Amino acid sequence: MIYDKELTDKIIGCAIQVHKSLGSSYLEKLYERALMIELADQGLKAESQVPTQVRYKNQIIGDHVLDIVVEDRVILELKACAKIHPAHEAQLIQYLHAAKKKVGYVINFGSVGRLEFVRKVL
Repeated sequence: MIYDKELTDKIIGCAIQVHKSLGSSYLEKLYERALMIELADQGLKAESQVPTQVRYKNQIIGDHVLDIVVEDRVILELKACAKIHPAHEAQLIQYLHAAKKKVGYVINFGSVGRLEFVRKVL
């Protein structure tokens, strides 16, 4: 089963549009701002820099800040680097657990030539 396929297809389409328009040489924060504009233009509700708490035995031990959460269902962890590394994927999995979400993407705008992304589903 593909979780939220219609929604995630729209999200990836927005990311592709941003990458086509801006290319691969900007800072992550600029891609985040551009993607927020593109998501809104597609009628998607998105929040950026969303705080979430990490708990251990029901006690808060720290927090994370999620780059973008779309429709309160999909976490987007944005990168602007040469390639996605396993550590980026592990980071997303931690975010999914902390935020109690099912699906997320690491989206890398920094790879030359084309947008790079990895999907994780809990």
